[in-house]
Amino acid sequence: MDLPEHFQAPPARLNSRSPIARSPASVKIPPCRMVFRVTAQSFQKSIFFVGSSLFRRRGRGPSKAPPKRSVPCAEKDMVMKICILGNQARSVYLFWRVLMQHMLAEGHTVFCLLPGGDATTEESIKQLGVRVVNYRLDRKGINPLRDVVTFLDLKRVLGKERPDLLFATTIKPVIYGCMAAKLVRIPHIYATITGLGYAFEADTFFKKCINRLSILLYHTALRGIEGVFFQNRDDAALFRKTGILTPFSRVLFARGTGVDIGRFAAAPQPDGEKYTFLVVGRLLEAKGYREYARAASILRKKWPNAVFQILGPRETGLGSIPPEELEAWQKDGSVVYLGEARDVRPYVAQANVVVLPSWREGTPTSIMEAMSMGRACVVTDVPGCREVVRDGVNGFLCPVKNPEALAETMEKFLKNPALAPAFGEAGRRMAVEEFDAQKVADRILSDMYVR
Repeated sequence: MDLPEHFQAPPARLNSRSPIARSPASVKIPPCRMVFRVTAQSFQKSIFFVGSSLFRRRGRGPSKAPPKRSVPCAEKDMVMKICILGNQARSVYLFWRVLMQHMLAEGHTVFCLLPGGDATTEESIKQLGVRVVNYRLDRKGINPLRDVVTFLDLKRVLGKERPDLLFATTIKPVIYGCMAAKLVRIPHIYATITGLGYAFEADTFFKKCINRLSILLYHTALRGIEGVFFQNRDDAALFRKTGILTPFSRVLFARGTGVDIGRFAAAPQPDGEKYTFLVVGRLLEAKGYREYARAASILRKKWPNAVFQILGPRETGLGSIPPEELEAWQKDGSVVYLGEARDVRPYVAQANVVVLPSWREGTPTSIMEAMSMGRACVVTDVPGCREVVRDGVNGFLCPVKNPEALAETMEKFLKNPALAPAFGEAGRRMAVEEFDAQKVADRILSDMYVR
């Protein structure tokens, strides 16, 4: 179904009669309450901005498709100042490096807005010709006061830098970055939904509460922006079903971040007596690590030559795998934890099969990288994963949260070792034809009208 053209509501104007604007000088506010009043007013302005725009649009009568808007970004020889907003320097560099290089090649000025703390990766970003600006972010926490600090910091930095276009990725940067960008009147705002995260698991009462709050925040942040990129159609359908998107939201699709097929070149199949399975990803329960450890325990009894590895950084906070649980898996011989690596290629090259028993993904980068290196894959039959693995072609799909089924699926490779090389060749072809980061970057720039 064709989607209607994007509608961007005009910003609300505040006047002296607005409850937000009124602040009589005669009223003395204790210093301890001033901070809370300022932060509350900032959030109130964001809600007021969106609500006023919606009210005026609905006041025009029955809903209809908005008029086609001009796209000033597309003007010939127009040089733009573009902000890439993310939650982690390393992920921005690894996943969006090719896109930033394409922006620079088009003649645009690019800067990254990132939390501090990773000087090594920030230096790598600067070597691309991209400036780095820091802001404060509690990436995994749910403390509202810290999120207020993040919102105000983003509003301050974006107001000072005044980019022509904001490209926001990951959950908190999308929510608070888009809100702040609308308040300081950034002309072109795009969000990328790379995955739904902890808030959309909703399998406990607490998670359901977080889910309802996330829907409200997403709805406020995404209303009226120029476009929202999704990495699979299931996530876009969910955002429409929950009311986060409006009928006039401009929905775009991208093949994830793509994969650098030159850097992740095809590697020879490993030889030797050991048959290695590998999971690459952050140590979160939603990545399916518990199911993987249980499946490994089942298979180790029947196949002592099988090795089950985990590669990825430890996480803290909600939804993370506790250190003592990881240590227990290693002690009983189920898995081998390889720690964290800045370059995953040597580990993927030594693996026969790459596994991702995730509960849900945007588009899994670790699987695209494995495909590009010619490795067979096992993933769960969930949104995001089934977009990159075709059952019986470049790997296998298995039911989610089912360690027995996961073990049975991985055992197919142990019973028939010839499967992995054949699936690996098919995966490499798919990576080149469909997931090349150069093609993905070109499409994203075209969708944002900046080339």
